[in-house]
Formats: sequence, structure tokens, C-alpha cells
Amino acid sequence: MAIELASHPLTPTEQAISVGLYTPEERARRDATIWTPVQGFLAAFQFIVFAVSVCLIARFMVTGQGETAAVWSVVFKTLVLYTIMVTGSIWEKVVFDKWLFAHSFFWEDVFSFLVLGLHTAYLWSLYTGNMTTRQQLLLALAAYAAYAINAGQFLLKLRAARVQERATLALQKELAA
Repeated sequence: MAIELASHPLTPTEQAISVGLYTPEERARRDATIWTPVQGFLAAFQFIVFAVSVCLIARFMVTGQGETAAVWSVVFKTLVLYTIMVTGSIWEKVVFDKWLFAHSFFWEDVFSFLVLGLHTAYLWSLYTGNMTTRQQLLLALAAYAAYAINAGQFLLKLRAARVQERATLALQKELAA
């Protein structure tokens, strides 16, 4: 079925540009839902929490000072991660009608579960006491490395969405002319 803009049928190439990451309906749902700005806020907030926590962990690893602050910063970062995962799944349900693993974000969601697993392993080690503080914080740093990769995946998708929107607008202008 051909997609139409300005009452002109699109060629397969034009359809690919127009659909891309989001179909027009998905883009409209994305733009209309409160969950989109919530995700934007939480992503920025999580990054700030991450950066502060990295500094606190580094301070402890280098000087041996600030153990409590370093440990609890990872707990707080993990709670923020859980929050963004729950709200992100709500966002995917609203936009793509799937709680998780929507086609456009499949690999980001897969990698998010690795990130979530590593953060949860940190909480488990803290709860059970089966690791030293230094080992726990090394585990946290591994979780943070995975988080950084995952955040990069999402930033690339955000960029792809913006490129898609610019291409769609250019195509619409061209077809209207």
C-alpha cells in the first residue's frame, strides 16, 4: 500500500524516507504523549546522576574516602534506571503498541536488559554482602560502562529520528511544489 502525502503516491524510496524510525502515526503518538518529555527529562537526570556517581566512585577508589556516598550513589542511580525503564516501556506501548522490544528500539531494549541486570547484580551484592565494597563498585563501573553504551545507542536513535524528520519535511515540501 502506498503512503500518500499531498495527494501524491510515494515511490518506494520516498516511503522508506517517510517511514524510517517512526511511521507517521507513531510519530504523531510520540509527539502527543506526555511520556516523551518525561523520557527526555529522566534521560538527562539519569546522566547527571551517573556523572556524579562516577565521580564519587572514583574518589573512593583513589582515596578510600567517601565510601557511603559512593555506595548510595549507585543505589540511587539504579532506582533512576528502574524508573526510566518502567516509563520507557509505557512510552513504547503508547507509541508502538508494544511494552518492549518494538522494532525501532529492539536492540536498545535488549542492551537495556544487560544494563538493568548489572545494576541489579550490584544491589544483590550490596544486600548479600558477598563482595567487598571495592568489588561492588567495580561491578557498578561495569554497569556504568554498559549504561554509557546503551545511552549512546539511544542518542544515535534520537539523531536518526531528527534526520528522518528533516528528510520527511523536505520531501513534503518537494511534493507540494
